Amino acid sequence: MTAPEHSEPAVDPAYLAATPFIDSDHAAVRALAREAAGDETDTKAKAIRLYYAIRDRFLYDPYSVEVSQDGLRASDVIARGKGFCVNKAILLAAVARAEGIPARIGLADVKNHLATERLRAQMGTDIFYFHGFTELYIEGKWVKATPAFNLALCEKFRVLPLEFDGETDSVFHPFDADNRRHMEYVADRGSFAEMPFAEWREAMLKHYPYLMTEKRSGGDFAAEAAAEANTPQNKTP
Repeated sequence: MTAPEHSEPAVDPAYLAATPFIDSDHAAVRALAREAAGDETDTKAKAIRLYYAIRDRFLYDPYSVEVSQDGLRASDVIARGKGFCVNKAILLAAVARAEGIPARIGLADVKNHLATERLRAQMGTDIFYFHGFTELYIEGKWVKATPAFNLALCEKFRVLPLEFDGETDSVFHPFDADNRRHMEYVADRGSFAEMPFAEWREAMLKHYPYLMTEKRSGGDFAAEAAAEANTPQNKTP
C-alpha cells in the first residue's frame, strides 16, 4: 500500500476544543476568526492572518489585568478591544481553534527592562510573572506566537514589533530599536490546553498585591511609553 504523501501526527483534541477561557465557540470569536482569516484555506497563511489581527486590532494594556475568569476570557477581550499579554494570547488561541488550527497557551516569567516608571511602581518589580503567549500547531510542529504588543505601541516605545511567519517562534526580542535591554525570559511555566486560572491567580496576588488594593489605578500605557521614550536619557545619541 502506498503511504499518503503527507500525514501529521495526531493532535490531542483538547487543543481544538472550546473551553471556559478559550471560548472558540462564542459567536463573537467565530465571527472575528472567519473575518480575519478571509479566503485563506492554507493553515499557515490563515494562522499568519489571525496573528496580525489579534496583535494590532486589540491594544496592549497592562493596566487592564483582572483577576477573574470574565477578565481573561477571549470573548471579553473582543468586547473591550484591549487586553494584556495573557488574554491576548488566549484570544489568539480561541480564533485559531475556531478556524480548526490546534492551539495552546504558553506561560513564562520575563524580565521587562522597558516597563514604564508608573507601571513598575504599581507592580513593585520588573518581572512579569506568567507572561502569556500562544503556541499554534502548523505543518506538524508547534510554533510560538506572541501577539501582546500592537504595532502602534511598539512604534511609541521604540520596540521592534514581533513578526510571525508561521514557521519560526515569535518571541520577545532581547533588545529594543535603540539596543537597550528589552525582554529576558527567566522561567518557563509550561504549555496548557486551558488557562491554569487557579495557579495564575495565586501568582498574581502573591507577586502583585496591588491588584487587590485601592492603590490600583488605570492609565494610558501607550502615552506613558511615548513620553518616556522621548526623554533625553532614553534618546539615541
